[in-house]
Amino acid sequence: ETLERVDLTNECIFTIDGDDTKDIDDAISIKKDGENYILGVHIADVSHYVTEYSALDDEAFNRATSVYLVDRVIPMLPRRLSNGICSLNQGEDRLALSCIMTINPDGKIDSYEIAETVINVDRRMTYTVVNAVIEHDPEAEKKNEGYVDFFNLMYELSHILRKRRNHRGAVNFETRECNIELNAKGKPVSITPYIRNRATKIIEDFMLAANETVA
Repeated sequence: ETLERVDLTNECIFTIDGDDTKDIDDAISIKKDGENYILGVHIADVSHYVTEYSALDDEAFNRATSVYLVDRVIPMLPRRLSNGICSLNQGEDRLALSCIMTINPDGKIDSYEIAETVINVDRRMTYTVVNAVIEHDPEAEKKNEGYVDFFNLMYELSHILRKRRNHRGAVNFETRECNIELNAKGKPVSITPYIRNRATKIIEDFMLAANETVA
């Protein structure tokens, strides 16, 4: 069945997540075609492994969602799936559903393609590191030499998409979140604000673009 899929394993694809993320379910690719941006949002194709009406599907339906506690996750799917074959791990061929959008300089999505694909993530990134690259931190730029232009292009397109969305009258539902640090006994010892940076906003903007396109 994988032979029927679009082979994107030669595309430069990244994942950007939190430092402690184990189940990586979305990835990004980006490039320019003339003045247009080609944005790919690639989502792990869980349905290939969890088929409708199977025991796995029934259990996932009953659980409804993964539950994120302070220091652990109670997953909707078995960890061997969510952290293994269904996780878009760096350097591994993975099955995905891809939404590839052609976006003009004004942030309008001119055309798109939705396909079942095979991808191979070039580099696993974190919000912290990508944000440092975007803010031109010399050490971060040096460690990610060869990829810096991709992240700057992501930030450029993110800004364009956000500007267009705001112009359309988007409502900002931004709420304050926090990180809770636990000690070895599982007792909370500190609460600090969760800081949304430029990198987290990039992923928000790209996921919104993909969701609107699919809808």
